[in-house]
Amino acid sequence: MGGSPLASPGATRALLEAYGLATKHSLGQNFLVNNHVIEKIMDLAELGREDRVLEVGPGIGTLTLALLAEAGRVVSVEMDRELEPVLSAHAAAHPSFAYLMGDALRVPAEKIVEAAGGEPTALVSNLPYNVAATIILAYLQGMPSLRRLVVMVQAEVADRICAAPGSRTYGAYTAKLALLGQVTGRFEVGPGNFMPPPHVDSAVVRIDRAPLVAPELVAGVSAVIDAAFAQRRKTIRNSMSSSGYEKGALDAAFAACGIAPTCRAETLAPEDFVRLYQEISQTQGQVRPIGGTQDQG
Repeated sequence: MGGSPLASPGATRALLEAYGLATKHSLGQNFLVNNHVIEKIMDLAELGREDRVLEVGPGIGTLTLALLAEAGRVVSVEMDRELEPVLSAHAAAHPSFAYLMGDALRVPAEKIVEAAGGEPTALVSNLPYNVAATIILAYLQGMPSLRRLVVMVQAEVADRICAAPGSRTYGAYTAKLALLGQVTGRFEVGPGNFMPPPHVDSAVVRIDRAPLVAPELVAGVSAVIDAAFAQRRKTIRNSMSSSGYEKGALDAAFAACGIAPTCRAETLAPEDFVRLYQEISQTQGQVRPIGGTQDQG
């Protein structure tokens, strides 16, 4: 797989100087300068000309250029308006590239679809670390055409994404993500691969869409997960009842699912939360915990 002509310290520095730019730590900008890492990302993404790729946080376009070499169409969403001249130059040189300036969590899906020339099939990004977890879940939930995500994130976020039930890093976020996708690949990326080097370790994770439930049930199961983890040091019965679920209905649902009411949420697999939601729905109706769902936990 090909790499990127910008994936070296010299090329990155030259482009930044040409446009009068400097790295901005406030936006989480640490530019990837190792072409081998780009190649590994592309290997994991397995793109073809039929793919329309969504990229969030392209920066100066280091990964973008590698994506354009293999995908049929790439649309990037960038928040930093000072990078618009660089992205505009890429767009002029590559007819299959388009970009949108704005917050990836606020850009309307229809604008992305229009810019991509159809619904995106893959999200491949070196994500802004401060919002990476939220972006992953939001796009899995809100853009069902995405068949896979290959994303670079902070290593501790990757740990949460990949966590198994019962582990220290397994939480509400992990379980909600598992309702929609399955981790199928991961590799580590050290600080020395960036300019400037970040103060954290990174990892690239691939998530393939593999729904556990129908789309219309995701919100309801997510509500159960949030309630179960709301007070994770309490038993699941006490945590969920504190979040607005009726204790009698909970006890009936626990019994039907074979779940001990004295267990804690982190011991349950995502499939357990699906069964629990289904039982609660039958005995108590479509109940939601007070305060609704959360994106992270």
